[in-house]
Amino acid sequence: MLKKILFATNNLNKIKEIQAITPEYIQLLSLKEANIFEDLPETGQTIEANSTQKATRAYELSNLTCIAEDTGLEVEGLNDEPGVLSGRYAGENSSSEENIEKLLKSLNQIKNRKARFKTVITFKTADIIIQFDGIIKGSISKERKGSNGFGYDSVFIPEGYEETFAEMDFEKKNEMSHRKKAFVKFLSYLMGA
Repeated sequence: MLKKILFATNNLNKIKEIQAITPEYIQLLSLKEANIFEDLPETGQTIEANSTQKATRAYELSNLTCIAEDTGLEVEGLNDEPGVLSGRYAGENSSSEENIEKLLKSLNQIKNRKARFKTVITFKTADIIIQFDGIIKGSISKERKGSNGFGYDSVFIPEGYEETFAEMDFEKKNEMSHRKKAFVKFLSYLMGA
């Protein structure tokens, strides 16, 4: 039985990552495919709060079972910055390049470059709201490396590897990604529900 689930994003990179691990009986719809064109709120102080806001608003606008995710990069030596501000670290409407530039400058004199990506997925229906998280640990490189991926992928080196996410091919990165870890927990829940 085909289940339609609204994935509250228009980020094609995120949709591609999640579709690669989604069973055929689940059809993910983007916001655009659900005719939702307003920007979803992201005013929470935490990744969890932003994920909840987006899922709740997308559900209100569509009446469709939906999932929303929020992801942040937390760098130990910067007191877990950029965290919830990862997408706008260098200011409102900043590009990934500008965010990376600020991150590398902020880490210039800091020895501790340990970091982690954290994704929180919120699943929302008429009577359920539940969250699943996925975390991958690693460190921040001293310079950009690689051209694959998006966001901070060109400076994030996962634990146990020497290459950044952006130097890996799509399948290799997706196999260990924080987003996949959170989504696998969600799928397990869905299969048991």
